[in-house]
Amino acid sequence: MTDTSPQRPQTRIQRRNTEAILDAALEVFSAQGFRGATLDQIAQAAGLSKPNLLYYFPSKEAIHVELLSGLMDIWLAPLRALDPEGNPKAEIMGYMRRKLEMSREMPRESRLFANEVLQGAPRFIDGIEGDLKALVDEKAGVIRTWVEAGKLAPVDPYHLIFSIWALTQHYADFDVQVRAILGPGHDPFAEAGNFLDMLFERLLAP
Repeated sequence: MTDTSPQRPQTRIQRRNTEAILDAALEVFSAQGFRGATLDQIAQAAGLSKPNLLYYFPSKEAIHVELLSGLMDIWLAPLRALDPEGNPKAEIMGYMRRKLEMSREMPRESRLFANEVLQGAPRFIDGIEGDLKALVDEKAGVIRTWVEAGKLAPVDPYHLIFSIWALTQHYADFDVQVRAILGPGHDPFAEAGNFLDMLFERLLAP
């Protein structure tokens, strides 16, 4: 028989420990990937014993899924903000800038998601095929309408979105490579922003 009784709200200490576990897991998973991460590593980073950690989450997979579920809402927010009633080029440029800023501010989250996808998304394929696909389909339709109205250059809306992902998240996922090649004295994100502004201004002009 399924237990349908409401869960008790967490105490302040329980909330604090849950947040500590998730933050520690984000650090470990983004650095080690799911396969390389261990519960012992996560517990140590959270400042908890392994049995204490298991009181909150029954497995490494449960922690990983919780992180990905929370990340999806954050990750989709910039695309959701694309306004069909707005200026087409300004809306797409704004989306690109928001994605680049997320890469600057949330590199661990970007690498967590990238690692999951690189492994075939075994723990999160439903989220990709569900909410993510539905939103991309919706916004691709908006972009297609703009193209057909002559407000944008004739670009493929799906590959335009993919290109924005690739050209912004690269700076989080390959941060070490980018900084090693540019050398000291560079701000990769500021320089990327200037370059991407120029690139998309030219690409999108009808």
